[in-house]
Amino acid sequence: MSSTAPYYHSVGKEIEVFEHACRNKIALLLKGPTGSGKSRFIEYMAHKLDKKLLTISCHEETSSTDLIGRFIIKGAETVWLDGPLTTAVKEGYIIYLDEIAEARPDVIVAIHSLTDHRRELFIDKLGQTFKAHEDFMLVSSFNPGYQRGFKELKPSTRQRFVAMSFNYPDAKIEAEILMNESQIPEDIAKKLVAIGSKIRNLTELGLTETVSTRLLVDAAKLIHTGLPKRLSVRVAIVEPLTDDLQVTEALNDLCNLMI
Repeated sequence: MSSTAPYYHSVGKEIEVFEHACRNKIALLLKGPTGSGKSRFIEYMAHKLDKKLLTISCHEETSSTDLIGRFIIKGAETVWLDGPLTTAVKEGYIIYLDEIAEARPDVIVAIHSLTDHRRELFIDKLGQTFKAHEDFMLVSSFNPGYQRGFKELKPSTRQRFVAMSFNYPDAKIEAEILMNESQIPEDIAKKLVAIGSKIRNLTELGLTETVSTRLLVDAAKLIHTGLPKRLSVRVAIVEPLTDDLQVTEALNDLCNLMI
């Protein structure tokens, strides 16, 4: 494990909540938009608590087999290969299921017995049940605003977790994050944060996603290494948000006025 802690700027009581959830062996759900610091927070907490972290980025093809394991042919025999969830359960790791709502329904079924008092994993292909290691912790995340109503977590699933909402930090903290992550001067950091704030408030544009702190950090890094400011903003902030040419140009004009 790296000796250097990942940079994370706390914005509330999230560190205390995580520590208490871990201590009480309760699964944790992080809710919030893309690029708002959920994954970085988990990396930071794993380092702080000196625990090994396994991260799974869920998508529509992610199945319980991907998490639990499968039989593979090795030479002349068939052997069982543990998946990341099984490894975490046995070894006492933190497993982070990023964007869990994107995964196939059988993933939710697979984790049910790990998210209640049983804390156990049944592997039907082996006909065995494994009790979770004392240090095992399950953390999941999802983006409530993405494709609203299409990929929602069922209430029965949500109630198996304690949950925290993440959002973009206030302007002062966000500027500090940009300066720390990219070493850009404060005046440019503040301008980038102002651009992010402005676009986030332009709800009439109908953007599927808005400007994340991650996009602002990318722009800051490009500026720091010498790419022109306006070009950096265009390729790191504007272009990733939309493919609509008119919206792109409108956003680009707005950003050019602000930096």
